[in-house]
Amino acid sequence: MSYFEELHPEMDRYLEDTASKEPEILKRLRKETYQKTTQPHMISGYLQGRLLSLISKMINPKNILEIGTFTGYAALCLAEGMQKDGKLTTLDVNEDLAYLPKKYFIESEFAAQIDFKLQDAKKFLKDSDDIFDLIFIDADKENYAEYLKLVKPRMKSGSVLMVDNVLWYGKVLDEKGNKQTEQIKWVNKLIAEDADFENVILPLRDGIHLARKI
Repeated sequence: MSYFEELHPEMDRYLEDTASKEPEILKRLRKETYQKTTQPHMISGYLQGRLLSLISKMINPKNILEIGTFTGYAALCLAEGMQKDGKLTTLDVNEDLAYLPKKYFIESEFAAQIDFKLQDAKKFLKDSDDIFDLIFIDADKENYAEYLKLVKPRMKSGSVLMVDNVLWYGKVLDEKGNKQTEQIKWVNKLIAEDADFENVILPLRDGIHLARKI
């Protein structure tokens, strides 16, 4: 949630009312996430989901990478803009929750294009030689800087990177924070000072760092 939304509690409702409609499968997935998980706030949700979908449709990527699947909501949003012969690889390590994204991936129109791997993202990136058009990072915050280091060589000129939760409930403004906060501040600094990227932080929900490789 942004500071503006905190000052205006009805802002979320207004923004949702004026955004494109949420597909039915995502509506059901969002409901089940709140019913069956202990941290449903981790889901990308309506507004962020429509943003991910819109960016993906603008890029029309052939190869997408997502680090941090959770229940699969963001992956399905990103898949909406994927090329007909494209592929989305999504990585997570939570075996207990894997049944939920698998269920909705199989049910979706993108079933044949989504490769859901229960695998450590760092190992995957070290072993992979794939080049990605679109990358979304939304996993363990302590590893954000390491993920950035590993995904950059997997990007070409024009590839787009999105990193979630980069405002961290406003804690990035704290002079000194915990390990998670410091890692998020560090990755924001790394992207902002990297001459190979053009970037902006979008203050939607908990902040998305949007960067394009030059």
